[in-house]
Amino acid sequence: MSEDYPVTADQPDSPFRTTGTDHVTIWGSNAADTIAFYRDLLGMPLVLRQPNLDDPSQTHLFFDSGDGRILTVFVSDDRDSAAGQRLGTGAVHHLCFSVEADRYEDVMAALEEAGHGYNVFDRGIFHSIYTRDNNGLVIELSADKYEVPDDRRGEVLATAQRLREDDGAAYATDEHLRAAIEELGLEVIPNDLPEADSGVGDVR
Repeated sequence: MSEDYPVTADQPDSPFRTTGTDHVTIWGSNAADTIAFYRDLLGMPLVLRQPNLDDPSQTHLFFDSGDGRILTVFVSDDRDSAAGQRLGTGAVHHLCFSVEADRYEDVMAALEEAGHGYNVFDRGIFHSIYTRDNNGLVIELSADKYEVPDDRRGEVLATAQRLREDDGAAYATDEHLRAAIEELGLEVIPNDLPEADSGVGDVR
């Protein structure tokens, strides 16, 4: 049972630990459609382009997601974009990228203008816009409800988890997040985000 494993920001007893996310790589279609979505719509600079070193017949595109963390995509001009997405164990369910809370309305307007449908949900501890890329991969664009320092994020979430369990709540809410920030002595700085349903149980 997953409940048997404690949720904590403490470092586990492991032989080593990672220091962050360097990059995530996905299979893409062709360069033009991929660049149109990730660079021209989501605003990720294309910072490196070279052959896929494992298969030089393909091109490897590197996009800066905004904080120096990189999204890379294997593309080939003989592949068309497709709406289908393979699901199941080992598959990628979705990718999530951060957006500025004060640009939230602009993000929705840009997606609509580009012809990309989207859903907006209040996920309890953050707000999320869900859309799909040119190949049908679910892309989440999230904005924090409160300003949280990056180096304290895990600690805040683990504290919110404890408060959620103490409260007997099914999932962490705005109240648990705010209380966690206060408990850790951080300044509570809320972001102005629109009202939205939780989306709990919705299939996207």
